[in-house]
Amino acid sequence: MLTFAVFDKSGPAIAFPLRHAHCLINDGVTVSADIELERGSICVEKSVDGSAGLGLSFPTESVEVSLGGTTSVRLGGGNITLRTCMLPERERPYLLSLELARHQIMLLLNKLEEWSLFEHAADDPVLRLVEKAREAFTAALLATRYDPTITNGYTNAAERAARRALDLGVAAGEAMAILQARLQHTRRVTGELARIAAHPPPANALTDSEARQSKSMLAGSPGVILTDFPKVGCRVNPAFFAPELANSIAGACDFVCLPMRWVEMEPTEGKYSFTRTDRWIEWAIMKAKLPVHAGPVLDLHPSCVPDWLYIWEHDYETFRDVVCDYVKNLVTRYRKTVHTWCVASGLNVGGSFRLTYEQCMELTKLCCALVKKLQPQARVSVELAMPFGEYTGMARGAKAIAPGLYAELINQVQVECDILGVRLQAGHADPGRSARDLLTISSLLDDLASYDKPISISVMGCPSRAAQPNETPADAALEPGHWRAPWSEQTQSAWLASVAAMVAAKPYVTSICWQELLDAPATNGGEMPGGGLMATMAQPKPSLRALTDLRAALRDKKPCLPGLA
Repeated sequence: MLTFAVFDKSGPAIAFPLRHAHCLINDGVTVSADIELERGSICVEKSVDGSAGLGLSFPTESVEVSLGGTTSVRLGGGNITLRTCMLPERERPYLLSLELARHQIMLLLNKLEEWSLFEHAADDPVLRLVEKAREAFTAALLATRYDPTITNGYTNAAERAARRALDLGVAAGEAMAILQARLQHTRRVTGELARIAAHPPPANALTDSEARQSKSMLAGSPGVILTDFPKVGCRVNPAFFAPELANSIAGACDFVCLPMRWVEMEPTEGKYSFTRTDRWIEWAIMKAKLPVHAGPVLDLHPSCVPDWLYIWEHDYETFRDVVCDYVKNLVTRYRKTVHTWCVASGLNVGGSFRLTYEQCMELTKLCCALVKKLQPQARVSVELAMPFGEYTGMARGAKAIAPGLYAELINQVQVECDILGVRLQAGHADPGRSARDLLTISSLLDDLASYDKPISISVMGCPSRAAQPNETPADAALEPGHWRAPWSEQTQSAWLASVAAMVAAKPYVTSICWQELLDAPATNGGEMPGGGLMATMAQPKPSLRALTDLRAALRDKKPCLPGLA
């Protein structure tokens, strides 16, 4: 068992919210565990032997960062999900804040090497901040002495030092992610990345893996290198159509995405409802001349599945046949109008259906092959619904496949998948959608890029307000936290500008799609409370302008993207 001493503002914590708490083993794989607060310490009773880590939502403070002269910005802060390193079991507790800081510093140093940032001048503001965070962590280590005679075993001074190191580590990580995005964007504008992509592998590379690794070192990024800049799009709710919405999409996006939720497309078995989807597709193709992305076609999230499908919950063979019929009917109808299909989302999680590993991979392969057969020229993607993998041990995740393993299996079983989709959402009271810092997001995408497929951010989003009590589940453990400041229209706009600009600079990213255009309740297909770019049809939010500016910067190949100043 692992134990972690925790503090609040007054000292050893009597109560500490265990939000999004999960246990991790090697490669970030989440395993089931009993995680409870007992006498001021978090106790983690693992289901496996060996070293493990703890991830959970933790409060951090922002840090003012000098950019030289009189210019400064505040980075970091907020209630974000962080994790510890792999830790062995021991009798005395670990200090939670210190272990979170340790992992953050380790990630900083790893990314400095992977991104080749050591070549920068030592007086660079970002490298100075990294060094300041490292020194603060060293000071926290020296201040930490375990004393069994006091509550929790650690002093308030040790906690303050560890918190300082953590705050600086998060801020330094965000600064590093921003710096890397600036560098990568400049290298795309100048054509340097395109030259690296066209360069033959070195003569001393004996294997394909060595050739890819050599190219990744030159590019400062893993994965494929795309010469084109990513396209920007937005999903629209088929239930709402108006000139104001259409004009907003046309002015802000390179493509429009139609989410084809099964519960809406086939509410009654055998009876399809195409009218509302047809209306948007006709506008996109005939009037706006915009490419259409569609899907996920198969999404087993409880909000997307029609009630009648549960009849086949325990009959996989029939369930598989029903799925294939549904996919065939949808693709056959829209194959002349849809440019890119997101075929499946979250099959590795299973949603309300407990799929085995074999069933998950069979469904993935069958659905992708079916789409390719019906529309050979279409681009096909498979979406990772919870890419951070914090679902195992929750009610619906007992048989989940870790995101990295699922991406690896897609390659191994030769799924006809052109793109790996990633659902990147924050601030929503749902598993896997808690707030995270920029470095954690950037590091996750780099990990997924190592599977050598282009990556699309198939759903990106955060709210513009805190959810109301009637809009959130009763489980307080799913409270999503916030990034830098409580969720508001300004925070949403800043998150979109910063995260989308950082992601767009990645050479392996092919497209970015915001989660929804117009705010809508969940009962009417809304993705998350306050998650749209428009509050009403006549009331756009600042985030719509942020998306428009991002698209303009990418199309004009500007050397510095908005949101990274």
